[in-house]
Amino acid sequence: MTSSTTVRSPHRLYGRGGELAIIQGLLTRLRQGDGGALVLAAPPGLGRTALLREAASAHRSRGPVLYGTASAAGTAAATASADSAGLPDPVGPAACTGPAARAASAGRAGSADRGGRATHAAPADRAGPVPAPEPFTPEPLTPEELLARLRDGSTDRPLLVCADDAHAWDPACRTALAAAARRLGPGSGVGILIAADDGPAFADLPTRRLGPLDEDASAALLDRLAGAGAGATTDPLDPVVRAELLREGAGNPRLLTALLGHLTPGRLTGRTPLPSPLPGAEGVLEAYAYRLDALPAPARALLLLAAAAQEHEPAGAGTDALLLLRAGTRAGLPRDFLDDALFGPAATEGLLQRAGSRVHFSPPLAARAVLHHTPPARRRAAHELLAALLGEAGGRAGTLAALAQRACAAPGPDHALAARLEAAATAPYSHAERSSALARAAVLTPDPPLRSARFAAAAEQAAHAGDPDRARALLARTAAPAETGSGLAPTTGGPGLAPYVHGLLALRSGPAVDAHEALLAAAALLGPHDSGRALHALLGAADAAWVRGDAGGYLEAMGRVDPTPYGDAFASYRAGMCAVLAGRTAEGHALLRRCLDPDGSAEGHPVLRRCPDPAGLLRAGVAALVLGEVAAACRIGARALGAVRTRGPEVLLPQALEYLAYAELRAGLHAAARAHALEGLHAARRTGQPNSSARLHAVLALAASVEGPAEACAAHCDAALAGAVPHGLAQPATLATWARGRADLAAGRPEEAAARLGPLVRPGPGQGHFAVRTLAVPCYVEAVVLGGRGGELSSVVDEFAAWADRTADPQAPAQLARCRALTAPADEADARYAEALAHHDRAGGDFERARTLLLYGQWLRRRRRTREARTPLRDALVAFQRCSARAWAERAGGELRAAGEPVAGAVRDTGGGGVLSALTPQQQRIARCVAEGATNREVALRLSLSPRTVDHHLRNVFAALSVRSRTELARLLGPQTSPMPRTPRTPRSPQSPQSPQGP
Repeated sequence: MTSSTTVRSPHRLYGRGGELAIIQGLLTRLRQGDGGALVLAAPPGLGRTALLREAASAHRSRGPVLYGTASAAGTAAATASADSAGLPDPVGPAACTGPAARAASAGRAGSADRGGRATHAAPADRAGPVPAPEPFTPEPLTPEELLARLRDGSTDRPLLVCADDAHAWDPACRTALAAAARRLGPGSGVGILIAADDGPAFADLPTRRLGPLDEDASAALLDRLAGAGAGATTDPLDPVVRAELLREGAGNPRLLTALLGHLTPGRLTGRTPLPSPLPGAEGVLEAYAYRLDALPAPARALLLLAAAAQEHEPAGAGTDALLLLRAGTRAGLPRDFLDDALFGPAATEGLLQRAGSRVHFSPPLAARAVLHHTPPARRRAAHELLAALLGEAGGRAGTLAALAQRACAAPGPDHALAARLEAAATAPYSHAERSSALARAAVLTPDPPLRSARFAAAAEQAAHAGDPDRARALLARTAAPAETGSGLAPTTGGPGLAPYVHGLLALRSGPAVDAHEALLAAAALLGPHDSGRALHALLGAADAAWVRGDAGGYLEAMGRVDPTPYGDAFASYRAGMCAVLAGRTAEGHALLRRCLDPDGSAEGHPVLRRCPDPAGLLRAGVAALVLGEVAAACRIGARALGAVRTRGPEVLLPQALEYLAYAELRAGLHAAARAHALEGLHAARRTGQPNSSARLHAVLALAASVEGPAEACAAHCDAALAGAVPHGLAQPATLATWARGRADLAAGRPEEAAARLGPLVRPGPGQGHFAVRTLAVPCYVEAVVLGGRGGELSSVVDEFAAWADRTADPQAPAQLARCRALTAPADEADARYAEALAHHDRAGGDFERARTLLLYGQWLRRRRRTREARTPLRDALVAFQRCSARAWAERAGGELRAAGEPVAGAVRDTGGGGVLSALTPQQQRIARCVAEGATNREVALRLSLSPRTVDHHLRNVFAALSVRSRTELARLLGPQTSPMPRTPRTPRSPQSPQSPQGP
């Protein structure tokens, strides 16, 4: 048995774990005497050189390394590692000259000050693994001669050849290298690693294509680079600067390194504004030049048109293939060439890829390289040609695009063109398109106050498009607001717009108190001249107060709203919500019903048919939930989701999915709630809304407290609290704590559940959110009673009774009757349980009815009415299974087995050969509880037994399993209670110190 070769980076490579694993496999085979080849194909800057150097470093102690690359002088340079004694004269490509080699070398020069050629490795304390090569020009070699020399060099130890920038070598060199690599195989003792551009030269060799770093890897690299090397600062990166660097870096390690290296400490920390565009990209973009220069003139012309046409499109959208075809025809490009280029990648060497009706650059950074490499006059001519074509198309569809192209062609500020762009940037264009147009208008604006206002308007549209990083970058380009709003178009909003956008971003991703205050201040500034945005600012401030649990703040914000211009439904919503929070519940509910049914028809809630506004539908859904009309809330939520999907904005999608999922939870539709909440979580992450993510994690935690598993519930609870607590989001914090308490109940841990839920439902500083804490009362009452904690529950039950009397929630009467059954004397409990089940029969809902049946059966069994207990317990088990409540079904199955009825397939590892197969069902349950660490008293509370009964059964368990302590029992059962053979032992006496009697 031999040890394997492991690639260990002295610099730490980010986001290249897969590539390092593949290289490790090649090196392991090489050390065993088998050869092979691998091509690392990537555009400039993605770290192919860094990977070659890591492979050389890993192999250096195992055998000689020959490293060849194109030198700055245009020749082939090669070096042998220091431990390669006995290796023949270095071999490598000969006379590799020309612009390709020069471009490959120049493309690396810009990043040498931050990590050298290990372009996606953070700087290390020691030099790179391979010294800088000394250039030489050997005699030209045929493939056979090259392979023979390589084999001669591997007679004693395996030889690794690293061919860097092989695409930049001349054709004879590439041909010899590729031919030699094809002939390697078992027993050759030579391995060849080739780093090259993603071209056809080495297409028939095993290839690993490197893509851009993902977001996490780019962020980790940036954080490491910002704290090491030249220009490092002890102050943290400004969040806006960090996001802009990541966006401009596009996952390219060398580009990210270069951009960071060109910023001063003041700019990195946000004290000095960022320049636009960011400096430092020139070296990486020039590295693409050799591919562009090698293309024929028609291909270069088409690439320029494609890159210019992307300028008026949202990021990542590519360009319209039909527009590109018309532009190429107008520019005089042959039609046969255009067909080949647009329907196949060969004509542009793969730089253009078609997907449906869109054409994209591959890699995306190539579009920026094309524009950078083209003289300004030719760029302007391309933009003017596209503007003319878009203008000829006519109609609204081409207006904004044509103006954007004219803006790209403008040589300097142009007040008239900026005004036309601003006027055109309205619906039905997408928010992303409007943001791009307004940003271009701001760049063309010579007047500083108006320029700042247009940047703020562009930031608002970016926020609506779900791009908060872009919105913050645009806000950073705004100066102090103008003192008046005179002369500003309605699009820009004037004073107060920048604070308004700051408040919107804080509402979605910052502390709720900051959002509340920022939006109230923005509303005061916007009110005199922009009533629409002022209204949205006040509604946002109210939302921030609501999620904080600040009823006073909600009333303050809503009290400033003048509902007169917005219709009766909105007026009813505002007045109803204020009345409910002010304690006038009956009045508020009547107003909220008018909000749902303004005509008083009471059939089907006309708001579902008449309200086209997604935000209005979301408010109607909130009103239905406050009323307790959960079925109506589900219908309205589904309609709101459909409106957001079809009309936007994208930024409302997480909120629409959250409201619908929460309504479905209240209605007992846990699987649907989980599906919608998961989709909402993905949408919240995509649109940069961590506060929505926290709320959706809380919804998922509640769903998991029903369906399980317990690990999923705990993970979602932790995620919800991690986002909610720092930002003061009381609502998701309350929901997450309730979810964890309900999961404790499902697992048979009532004391823990009571400890969690008590602070939520009782008065005090830890009291939960006013809108949801009452919903946790039935779980708290159950936990206190089953846990035997005692305490006065009448005030909590009375508060719940008052809520149940006001709400239309169909489950409330049944839950109230269940609470009263749990706290009633023995002679009244039977009737209370029967009352609760009758309410359940009218309300429907498997899960809540099953919980009542479980408690009723458990109560009957505790009073030794075992035969009577089996029917409700059996019904509870079936109902829990029907709604996929696995943990609850296991608890019901345990109670049913304890009542003397076998439950098929409900217990793990009780079949033949299992460690628990010799125990009775009751003994199995006790053994499991003890293995989890429960004391005898805790086991007794979970299983409704006396401590003496538990002690008796546990002694029998010890004897049957031949264990002598609780520790041995836990070790034997383990987390999964796997079947295993046991050697019989003589159990200790019950009086020994290791007796089963717990504390």
